[in-house]
Amino acid sequence: MSEHPDRAIPSPRPYEPQDRDACLALFDGNVPRFFALSERADFARFLERQRSDGTYLILEREGRVVACGGLGVSADGAMGELCWGMVDRTCHGQGLGRALTEARLRVAATKPGLRRIRLDTSQHTQGFYARFGFRTLSVTPDGYGPGLDRWDMVLDL
Repeated sequence: MSEHPDRAIPSPRPYEPQDRDACLALFDGNVPRFFALSERADFARFLERQRSDGTYLILEREGRVVACGGLGVSADGAMGELCWGMVDRTCHGQGLGRALTEARLRVAATKPGLRRIRLDTSQHTQGFYARFGFRTLSVTPDGYGPGLDRWDMVLDL
């Protein structure tokens, strides 16, 4: 029996400049639970600097962007960082976040010399990343804003 098309896990593709508004809409839909509104300008600037090089990924369903997230790599190539990962709030719990994280970890595996991946996230998603083997380094109460704690986590490769 085939999977219902609304539940199918799409393959990731590289970010393109025309995805900007859809990515900002994903961000907006995840405020205030997963992002503080004050972070939107930083995300918009981040998107302006993106290239179609496969380090910021998009998941689409039926032509609609339903998830996005990236992997940055330090100048010396030893440290990676999962950045700006998000899923359309109407699609939470459908495996898209897992698929996006797995895709970003596959990109990390292609980077020679990459030994560690860090991320910062909130109390709402730290358990999700812990299931991938990320461990907590520190927690900053209200680190993103009132009621939104910052969890710094790391995964040794």
